[in-house]
Amino acid sequence: MSKAAIQGAFFGWRVVAGAFVLAVFGWGMGFYGPPVFLGVIGTTRGWPLTVISAAITVHFLTGALVAANLPRIYRRFGAPTVTKTAALGLGAGVILWALGAAPWQLFGAALLSGAGWGAMASAAINGIVSPWFVRSRPAALGMAYNGGSVGGVIFSPLWVAAIATLGFASAAAAIAAVMVTVVWLLAGRVFAKTPQQLGQIPDGDLSGDARTLRKSPLARPLPGRQLWRDRRFLTLAAFMAFGLFAQIGLVAHLFSLLTPALGAQRAGYAMAGITAMAIAGRAILGWAVSPDADRRLIACIGYTAQVGGSIAFLCAAGTSVPLLLLGVILFGLGFGNATSLPPLVAQIEFVEADVPRVVALIVGLSQASFAFAPAIFGLVRALGASAVPGAAPGVFVAAAVAQSLAIVACLLGRTHSAEPVPTASSAVNRI
Repeated sequence: MSKAAIQGAFFGWRVVAGAFVLAVFGWGMGFYGPPVFLGVIGTTRGWPLTVISAAITVHFLTGALVAANLPRIYRRFGAPTVTKTAALGLGAGVILWALGAAPWQLFGAALLSGAGWGAMASAAINGIVSPWFVRSRPAALGMAYNGGSVGGVIFSPLWVAAIATLGFASAAAAIAAVMVTVVWLLAGRVFAKTPQQLGQIPDGDLSGDARTLRKSPLARPLPGRQLWRDRRFLTLAAFMAFGLFAQIGLVAHLFSLLTPALGAQRAGYAMAGITAMAIAGRAILGWAVSPDADRRLIACIGYTAQVGGSIAFLCAAGTSVPLLLLGVILFGLGFGNATSLPPLVAQIEFVEADVPRVVALIVGLSQASFAFAPAIFGLVRALGASAVPGAAPGVFVAAAVAQSLAIVACLLGRTHSAEPVPTASSAVNRI
């Protein structure tokens, strides 16, 4: 069989496609759904928004806890079984959100939906895709994570339309049934396969190919508590946490801040524009970054653009449409890479056996931090209320500060040298 024929049969790209679909449902149900639920439940049942918001925070904190422990859960039960269970949990939790007859019942729903979301989000995508790729991991993860952005484009309007047409409970049941069916099939037919089972090598290499990936010479095993004393891990965790805290906090309030100047419809288009720019930025990064590139420096460049976006929003003062649109472009360009870049930094800086644990922990910590971001940004907005609608300087300053702290954390963990480390294909070549 020719080399081209063998590479054409490489199963890894099917895994990427499956992970893309998983991300569509995971983010669409578990990330973009709760804000819609808050509005629907608050309007139809008259329950205090503070209670509903607290339940949403429990949802995200539960997801963070599951994400942080996902490698251990995978080792015990296997990724296919965990993924199927996660889909059932997320679907059941969303249905319970719709059926809740008393405010306290939302917290039980949040535990279920949060656990399912945590096992279908960033750490899960990384754990499913990474075994199939080494050199091409930036492109593969970028494509898979774009499913989360597409999930926002599809599910945000879908939830609104479905609830208006079918009612909350029927809409939740219908969407959950589709999700469970699709994810169940993917888990059994795609995620259940491994490169070893199919006799394939990461990146679709042939056994005779000698390929290397440049890792940090400081990469060494960090078992147990040693990881928590490692500067690269601590700075990477802080980088992701500060970055996502800024993003989630700002995006939670941005639509209402854009509306006075743009109008509701154009503000909606602007929010969609952030998603489009996130997809573009992630795609460019995935295909353009070479295996031995300084990934921390690239991450800093992305967050510098986001700081520029926050400054543009600030200077717009709630009135300048060109500056608001410039802010949307700059903020959106780095939006997707805040999720996809930290796992790629971990791939270079830690030994391969530690990478799943590192990624799971930094994802869990970042999710725990951004669970509180909308409320904290809301407090900042209230304290710095302006007479001009949409001019919330405190919100944009807070975002710029958090983004700057992400840059500082990233640079503090940066190393300047690297050495080739054999990939699976070169290891086979030596046997």
